[in-house]
Amino acid sequence: MLKELSEIFVQKEILCPKLESIDPKELGSRKKLKIYFGVDNKSYYCLILVISKKSRVLKKEAIEFEELWRRVKILKETNIKKKYIFLKAPICSKAKVWLEEFGWRVEMIAYDEIVWKKRE
Repeated sequence: MLKELSEIFVQKEILCPKLESIDPKELGSRKKLKIYFGVDNKSYYCLILVISKKSRVLKKEAIEFEELWRRVKILKETNIKKKYIFLKAPICSKAKVWLEEFGWRVEMIAYDEIVWKKRE
């Protein structure tokens, strides 16, 4: 899974050589998403959310993503400068605009780019 994501990150020009996965349960979230925290080549901390679902991402969820960012900042005790969301789902235009206003870089992923595995 991480290998496929790394290839996508390189295609989108996001270079974070040191990535660690964070379990959403650590942050008090029940959302089914992948959270990655890392440091890019310029020594900026970055947060990457990977979301795959069938229903549309609404503004309410976008606000929850911002809250997850705040919780990761507290958990890691650092200031995260770069925020990315990789969506394998449709997104509401208001949610996308809201996320971009708050500094998120929203990237759409084709459905065949990531192979999702069931949790073991």
